[in-house]
Amino acid sequence: MEPTRDYPLFGGAFSATLPPGAIDVSDLRPVPDNQEVFCHRVTDQSLIVELLELQAHVQGEEAARYHFEDVGGVQEARAVQVETVQPLVLENLALRGCCQEAWILSGQQQVAKENHQVAKYVTLHQALLRLPQYQTDLLLTFNQPPPENRSSLSPENLSIPPWSLGNFEQLVTSLTLHDPNIFGPQ
Repeated sequence: MEPTRDYPLFGGAFSATLPPGAIDVSDLRPVPDNQEVFCHRVTDQSLIVELLELQAHVQGEEAARYHFEDVGGVQEARAVQVETVQPLVLENLALRGCCQEAWILSGQQQVAKENHQVAKYVTLHQALLRLPQYQTDLLLTFNQPPPENRSSLSPENLSIPPWSLGNFEQLVTSLTLHDPNIFGPQ
């Protein structure tokens, strides 16, 4: 996958720039219709783009925290810790025309992978883009496993380096809406 190419998401309704080595998980296993999931070719890193129902009962920073804790609940996290929550500058977003507010959150969740008993801390970076005119919260998540999970980074595998926060920021800022009909009749 080309690192600078806009990749179609949700049947072409959106597009975004994905980092090098991104594999579309839907080619490997079923993915819910409201999600686009990509994994790194070598590391355990993943990127998720989700279309969620607008949570109008929470505003501002609390909305970002709400979604982070919700993800922790879905993943049955044993511990959830928010480290930072900051507003995103709307002018930097391709979605600035329809995004009312945007937040970036970094934190950790203690989760066990499928079929594993041992829970490890995973760093998550989440961007929440709020689109109230479409009754939608767009949640983008970058999962970074602990360093010991990167044992597959042998010299021959380093042709595709681990993703960085900069790669995630490029995904967030490049996310573009092409077809608002994805949200249904307005």
